[in-house]
Amino acid sequence: MTSYVSSLAIDAQDPKALARFWCEVLNYRIDDEEEGFVSTTPTEGQGPRLDFLQVPEGKTVKNRLHLDIRALDSNQDAEVARVESLGAYRVDVGQTSKDSWVVLADPEGNEFCILSDPQD
Repeated sequence: MTSYVSSLAIDAQDPKALARFWCEVLNYRIDDEEEGFVSTTPTEGQGPRLDFLQVPEGKTVKNRLHLDIRALDSNQDAEVARVESLGAYRVDVGQTSKDSWVVLADPEGNEFCILSDPQD
């Protein structure tokens, strides 16, 4: 028997706002919404649900788990610029100038990486 990732749960102070950000980044849609909870799913294709759960505290330390994303129809530089225009910002988690990924944080400070182009 095997398992698969059904959903990722993400703590958030403002689940609606954070869900909207990630929907724009990943072309997801809001699938379910209740007080303190928002669930999103891919608009097209497959991928895990992203569930945003309201918590009272803000993020205080580096993530133990993060998303690595790659642009489907543009290059890394264009994708970084697009995601920054949505509210992401660059962060330093110890990466070097030789690393092929760019580390960003979402509006609530959760780190994620934008990977280089597959042909690089």
